[in-house]
Amino acid sequence: MIPTADHLANLEALFRSAPIATAMGMSFSYDDEHRAVFDLPRNPDFDHAMGDVHGGAIATLIDNAAWFTAAAHYETWLVTVELTIRLLEPPAQPHLTAIGRLEKAGKRIAVASAEVFSTDGRLVAIGTGTFTPTGRRYDA
Repeated sequence: MIPTADHLANLEALFRSAPIATAMGMSFSYDDEHRAVFDLPRNPDFDHAMGDVHGGAIATLIDNAAWFTAAAHYETWLVTVELTIRLLEPPAQPHLTAIGRLEKAGKRIAVASAEVFSTDGRLVAIGTGTFTPTGRRYDA
């Protein structure tokens, strides 16, 4: 499916309605290439004991950026099958941005990746999500 402006707007609204969006303070939009771009402002509530961003918060960014990038190409709900995260270097407490990229959109499986960048442009994490479409429509 080629993403339409309405479909992308519906997915953005879907994310904004999710409790995790508010709890984590993340924002999200699609760029001109239909890639999901997630921002996570600096929040010390997501730090680990050593005072930097916990890997779980970074994994959440990757999961969302990959899922919403893949979801742009499907009319039905996707279920995460596998998520792989690689933490490359400590983020050093910055605002983080994750950008998704569609790798494959098939009938039975979708694969999308995401890169996470710090405020100063350093690549701090990468990840890949594998998803399977269901029969459930987003508006159902």
